[in-house]
Amino acid sequence: MRIVLQRVSKAKVTVRGETVGEIGTGFLLLVGVTHDDEEKDAEYLAEKVAGLRVFEDGDGKMNLSVLDVGGEILSVSQFTLYGDARKGRRPNFMAAAKPDMAERLYGRFNQFLREKGLRVETGRFGERMEVHLINDGPVTLILDSKNR
Repeated sequence: MRIVLQRVSKAKVTVRGETVGEIGTGFLLLVGVTHDDEEKDAEYLAEKVAGLRVFEDGDGKMNLSVLDVGGEILSVSQFTLYGDARKGRRPNFMAAAKPDMAERLYGRFNQFLREKGLRVETGRFGERMEVHLINDGPVTLILDSKNR
């Protein structure tokens, strides 16, 4: 699994003009799933996201997690994270998992985050979405369950 994580002061996702997920302070997560991902990949990344210390403490140092600051998660499925643009001008997405598998693991990942006590909002799997955010910092990280 691969995640692009952005620390945000607020974010929302809309589908056909309707807001389907919205948060204040927390993380916007773009989440991609590949063919050989398993539930342990989802669990590993949920643990990483929940414990990642990228929020500032009283001394201005990145020392606090999203749990520590009472933050929220906006999780958006993103198969294009497994796009391969090395050849030609049009990326291929053959490394992205098939929709049924991806949706199942994406759902488990979100459930693992909820089990940690986080409020998790989502987009709509498989839909064309618009994501609006204010990146705080900016802080943007790429997490990959294969790079442990």
